[in-house]
Amino acid sequence: MSLRNGFFAALAGIVLILIFATPIGPLPGFFIGGKSTPQPTAWPDTSTVDEILLKVPGTLPRVVIIWVVQVEGQLYVIGSGDSGWVQRIGEGAPVEMRLQDRRYSLNATPVTSGLEGIITAYTNKYRPNYPDIVAGFPSPEESEGAFGVFRLDPRSG
Repeated sequence: MSLRNGFFAALAGIVLILIFATPIGPLPGFFIGGKSTPQPTAWPDTSTVDEILLKVPGTLPRVVIIWVVQVEGQLYVIGSGDSGWVQRIGEGAPVEMRLQDRRYSLNATPVTSGLEGIITAYTNKYRPNYPDIVAGFPSPEESEGAFGVFRLDPRSG
């Protein structure tokens, strides 16, 4: 193999590793990136932020691209109850969130009450840009147990 072919083979290998290591659309990755940042006293307005990266624990951590909603100053993420990242968080877990170019160490805390307001805020936020996806969401009454809803809290200690 010539030096040139070896170079291109190595470059192709690096590209493939990066493709499978970073989240792309619905495919999870391993790297979250961003600058480690202490949590602010108040979250900035996220009404124009469609997606965040969320790193959940596991033998191999998983980074997913997920929607986020802000209700009364708190950030929430919602996922299908049978999705891998929701199952990994389970009854709560330490996570990392990347919001724009900043990375925050947080805890994902399951929410079991007040879900109607959170789900309504979530659907209202995303309906204008993603009407077909939001139209397929069950109503808050029908969604009991179908979703994992998590508040992103400061990590203690």
